[in-house]
Amino acid sequence: MGRVPKLTRADAVSAARNPLAFIAERWTPQPRTVRRAALAALVMAVVIVVTGGAVRLTGSGLGCPTWPTCTDDSLTTTRAMGFHGVIEFGNRMLTYVLCAAVGWAIVAARSEKPWRRALTRLGWLQFWIVMGNAVLGGIVVLVGLNPYTVAAHFLLSTALIAVAAVMWQRTREGDAEPRPLVGKAVQQLVWFLVVASVLLIAVGTVVTGAGPHAGDSAKVDRIPLDWETIAKAHAVLAWIVVTLTFALWFVLKAVDAPKGPLERTRDLFVVLLLQGVIGYVQYFTHLPEALVAAHMLGSCLMWIGVLRVLLSLRERPVQVAGLPGPAAETELATA
Repeated sequence: MGRVPKLTRADAVSAARNPLAFIAERWTPQPRTVRRAALAALVMAVVIVVTGGAVRLTGSGLGCPTWPTCTDDSLTTTRAMGFHGVIEFGNRMLTYVLCAAVGWAIVAARSEKPWRRALTRLGWLQFWIVMGNAVLGGIVVLVGLNPYTVAAHFLLSTALIAVAAVMWQRTREGDAEPRPLVGKAVQQLVWFLVVASVLLIAVGTVVTGAGPHAGDSAKVDRIPLDWETIAKAHAVLAWIVVTLTFALWFVLKAVDAPKGPLERTRDLFVVLLLQGVIGYVQYFTHLPEALVAAHMLGSCLMWIGVLRVLLSLRERPVQVAGLPGPAAETELATA
């Protein structure tokens, strides 16, 4: 193990002024380290959604009745608050773990050589979404679990998953101009799939806001719509997404598309089928908490699958400095 260099006064000043640049000057991570950091941020974005669902499903949404402290007199949960306080406060603490994962992704992306500004910006975008959602989560508590704020909280988490998924994908490819792997018609079909998926997720938040799991044992306002009618509309949208996915797979096979889009579409189709089974079972068994939690996880995986299909429609070769994209590929192939 080599000697640790002494930290001079100039180093301390430099680190204080720009800690990311200071670290980047002294550390170059392996590409797989950057990929793992981006994947960790994505995994934590999903975990925070599932644990947030656990807070609602256990009726712990007001386990800490105020924000940013847990009670008016205590920053943390107290013994008197019992199980619900532990669940709600534990979910709040997981936000710090999520921040650490996103911070690690930012540091790794900033330290990679050559520096890819687009990756760092995606990391910072995740950070600001996390900060915004933390504040929104506090508002959710302060307004007594208003269902519209709860829906917005979930949708912002979905946006975080989208950015994290894009960053993870970008760590696995180069920075050359994207080259399409399929034709315009297929791209348009995939965009229809993306829009339908967004609508599916949005209507799912309405189902939650109108449904029986309000998030706390106290009286909580609900969206004034018939829950079963909205659930049926949600199911219709789910079938539209499934149909579009199957049509996409059929078209990709017909045009002899590359392996990547085909595999991503197949994976998405499997996730959708499993999610559909969970959805119907939970509906006919009157929404048991465990199945609702599994359905929330499935929603996250479905959204990631849709984004992976979209991102698989193009490729970004690694670009060697001074050479255009295709020339860079040739250079790397002969190196």
